[in-house]
Amino acid sequence: MYTNQREAYRQAFYEAWQKYLKQLPLTILENQMVEIILIHPEYHDLLSNNEQLQKQEFKLEENPFFHMSLHMAIREQIRSDRPKGIALIHQQLLQKYVDQADVEHKMITCLAQTLWQAQQTGHPPEEIDYLNKLKFI
Repeated sequence: MYTNQREAYRQAFYEAWQKYLKQLPLTILENQMVEIILIHPEYHDLLSNNEQLQKQEFKLEENPFFHMSLHMAIREQIRSDRPKGIALIHQQLLQKYVDQADVEHKMITCLAQTLWQAQQTGHPPEEIDYLNKLKFI
């Protein structure tokens, strides 16, 4: 699933959505993708036209595939508790905000900022800074 090839990544989301709509069995990864797509009805039309989605250009901050991949990254971080402590922070945020999608969107903002800072400095993302951002949501 993790690839630098834009078309392959977009195709994976498209195929997962199409299998879901046709009520076909999903892999674990496809199920995770569909869960994210379901909380984003604004992407449903895009994911119904493979030709359109492969050709369409997006600004990074408006890219639905980047956004959905950040959801997947957040969920994997929580599942693996990496960086250490993120699962507990997630539980605390759920108690504070209740809505899972809202919490993930707040966490995505912190993750995107952390990744942007790492890109700007040319250094790996700072886990401590990332976790501190999450604590102050």
